[in-house]
Amino acid sequence: MKNLQWNPWHGCHKCSPGCLNCYVYYLDKIRNIDSSIITKSKTNFNLPLKKDRYGNLKIKSGVTLATCFTSDFFIKEADSWRHDAWQIIKKRSDVKFLIPTKRIERFNECIPDDWGDGYDNVIIATTIENNEKAKERMPIFLNCKIKHRFIFASPILEDINLEEYLKTQKIELVSVGGESYEGARICNFDWVKHIKETCDKYQVLFDFHQTGSNFVMNGKKYIIKHHEEYNQAKKGIEYLKKIARQ
Repeated sequence: MKNLQWNPWHGCHKCSPGCLNCYVYYLDKIRNIDSSIITKSKTNFNLPLKKDRYGNLKIKSGVTLATCFTSDFFIKEADSWRHDAWQIIKKRSDVKFLIPTKRIERFNECIPDDWGDGYDNVIIATTIENNEKAKERMPIFLNCKIKHRFIFASPILEDINLEEYLKTQKIELVSVGGESYEGARICNFDWVKHIKETCDKYQVLFDFHQTGSNFVMNGKKYIIKHHEEYNQAKKGIEYLKKIARQ
């Protein structure tokens, strides 16, 4: 799932098993940046409203803008900035904003007064990495007033059973991904296949967005270079389609 990004703030606190080898921490370490310090963007906070020299909006109508992928939109340190971010999202009703979170328990206290049943142009994706976190976050997620819901099973750390959540028909898409970079834990293709089968059963869209650096398929382990993880995941989806036709 390749999207343009808008990161109105940067930095996060590790709060979950999936955070152990966080890609933001890994990349920030290379740049000598402390990822645990949450900072508001000085140059791109208003990115969705920016115009080029001809007066045209730089973010075109109809795109999906991956939002807060280097932080968490609902992190407490951003409470004083979030209202202005919601205003920007509301102004760009022609753009889809995809917002992932590991902090779905804060959702109801962080939405704008006019949220109602949700903004049409906002997709909220809760992130789960194992069955424990699915059981913790999914009931909260399903009870929130949200018009468009995705699940990010990423980084997937075990075989996750999503059946009881997908059968509600409240989830539009499940996107699965492995862990990247130094110390990456294994992503087993059997886990990916299981989620794909459950999605198919309940007619939920499925995406395998990256294999991770350490990928196991048919009992064989592969070391995948990061720039190839997306392409190899797409090959995995084609493989699933092929065996389904047989």
